[in-house]
Amino acid sequence: MSLPRYKMTMLAVSLGIATAMTGCSSNPKKEVVDTGPQSSEQIYIQNAEKALERGQYIEAAKQLEALDTYYPTSNYAQQAQLELLYVKFQQKDYENAVALAERFIKLNPQHPNVDYAYYVRGVANMEQNYAGLLRYTSLKQSHRDVSYIKLAYQNFVDLIRRYPSSQYAVDAAQRMKFIGQELAEHEMVAARFNIKRKAWIAATERAQWVVEHYPQTPQIPEALATLAYSYDKLGDRATSQQYIELLKLNYPHLVKADGSVNLRAARQDGSWLNRATLGILGRSEKNTVETTHPAATEDSSRSLINRLSFGLLDKPEQPATTLPATQ
Repeated sequence: MSLPRYKMTMLAVSLGIATAMTGCSSNPKKEVVDTGPQSSEQIYIQNAEKALERGQYIEAAKQLEALDTYYPTSNYAQQAQLELLYVKFQQKDYENAVALAERFIKLNPQHPNVDYAYYVRGVANMEQNYAGLLRYTSLKQSHRDVSYIKLAYQNFVDLIRRYPSSQYAVDAAQRMKFIGQELAEHEMVAARFNIKRKAWIAATERAQWVVEHYPQTPQIPEALATLAYSYDKLGDRATSQQYIELLKLNYPHLVKADGSVNLRAARQDGSWLNRATLGILGRSEKNTVETTHPAATEDSSRSLINRLSFGLLDKPEQPATTLPATQ
């Protein structure tokens, strides 16, 4: 019994597809075989330097990664690791920049430029909070997840504690101040929400956290006013009055003529510009990294100084043309 013509056509198409798929599976792509180093360590570092000078970060990363892979104990290894850290940051690959920084810190705890790795780790974590399209949305920074800037804050604490005289310590302290304002605002956003839903205890907890942990931030007036207002709503007039007295001494305009707290005015006393612009306005200019890293010795670092120091070091008058090995 013969099949109808349309069924024979469908059968032929199905067999053709099956044959093609079988052919593809029987001819898998050839695996890429690592043939080992293609150049000497000196050539790799020279090629990386040329690529960096031209801003060709993909090529620079390729050369530095090869050097790190094939010559892990060479005289250029540590310098290559620091330069690769810089390249990843410039490519806005902050996650890998953090990983490379932590690796360098672990493997080279006594390196004279390990403070650079501590610093970049903090900056990269900080930038992860501001990277991507969220920077340009209407969602305020304080409404987002703040886990990265909390990590960055701790990174900068570690840097300053371990290397208080580091050339990056002042900038790290400035960034900590900015992060403190962001974290304080994050707490106050939660406090405002709790007041709106009449969760007075939760509101006091958030405001108290700001007073205790971020006492130098612009959110302090609102935090004190929130405590006074919330304790009054809880019926604890004595505690509420204590905070009102503090407001009278430090921020008298936040207390109304009848002695009650002016919570609306207190909310306007915060860093409104920074709160309203996702941190794009009101952020320190140094939050945008430009840079050079101090990866090399004194002589070789002169050829890197303006490119790799995050704008903290002066541009050399006569950049070196050779790149001595880092010891």
